[in-house]
Amino acid sequence: MLETVKPSPDLTGFARAEYDINGVRTVVHTIGSGPPLVFLHGTGTFTGFEMARDWAKRHTVIIPYQAGFGDSGDAVWIDTIEDHVLQTTDLLDKLGLATFDLAGFSLGGWLAAEFAIRQPHRVRKLVLVAPAGLVVASAPAPGLFEIAPQDLPAYLAHDPSNALRYFPKAPDPAFDARLGREVTGFAELIRSDPQGNPKLAHWLHRITMPTLVLWGAADRLRPTVQAGAWKAGLPHARVTLVPDTGHLVFEETPSAAHHVTDFLAE
Repeated sequence: MLETVKPSPDLTGFARAEYDINGVRTVVHTIGSGPPLVFLHGTGTFTGFEMARDWAKRHTVIIPYQAGFGDSGDAVWIDTIEDHVLQTTDLLDKLGLATFDLAGFSLGGWLAAEFAIRQPHRVRKLVLVAPAGLVVASAPAPGLFEIAPQDLPAYLAHDPSNALRYFPKAPDPAFDARLGREVTGFAELIRSDPQGNPKLAHWLHRITMPTLVLWGAADRLRPTVQAGAWKAGLPHARVTLVPDTGHLVFEETPSAAHHVTDFLAE
């Protein structure tokens, strides 16, 4: 048998539910109790959601898998960020979530920002963790297929060993297929512009709720200097940089999870 470090994310203690949202099987994981905190995942779900265990001490943490990601079904017609925003809106409507805190990482941060632009009245506080989507000409993100596979861990983490522990030690077709499916899903979203949404900067002023922009100080996948561009466009935002940390903020520095709960508790 081929050995893997983490064959699948550890979701012990999470409740799992399935919903039919516009004909798409949508899987939602939930943990904890208290005010709702919706978390939108990044492109690769293989690292799991360990930080949610910390958040669950104060919040009911709700983590939906987007269409084409994780255990949710595919939908060839969901191929733009707007499609994902509307699909997420329908899911949150079905869950009966009128107001909630919203956090997102990388791709999920982009989706969270786009959602907050359209429905600011529903989001009490917003947390954007190394978000994708904003086009920053002075500090572009590396192209999705420009990074050689052997170099990827060094882009994901300041210390590559912190990323390598999430990858199989030996060839694992199931892992490769799952990750490939998710990377392909993200590629669809940036097919018009490899950096994201050129119009996003024009609408950030609609995000009027308090916002935390959280970033690894050594992020190479989403250059850390992009944090300043986000702050410049958001009316009520602050930036927190996590030292000696790359793109996988919570995986490389687990204590960074406290920045989120401390901000939400203010």
